[in-house]
Amino acid sequence: MKTSYTFLGEGRDFRKVGFYDPINNQTYLNVPVILYFLEKRAQPTTTVHDLLKKVGVFTELSLNQTKFN
Repeated sequence: MKTSYTFLGEGRDFRKVGFYDPINNQTYLNVPVILYFLEKRAQPTTTVHDLLKKVGVFTELSLNQTKFN
């Protein structure tokens, strides 16, 4: 089973930001795009949140926010 992660962009098309394939143990995350949407207050699902936390995206997000403050 492959799962794609997309975010809705202000009423426009969905944007593919990554995928996770647990059977083949493959993950692809477009981290800069994910960070952009998280900074715009996008709310990931619980499953996506857990995956992003596992790979350290939220640590990178807090580092980015520190740079701007």
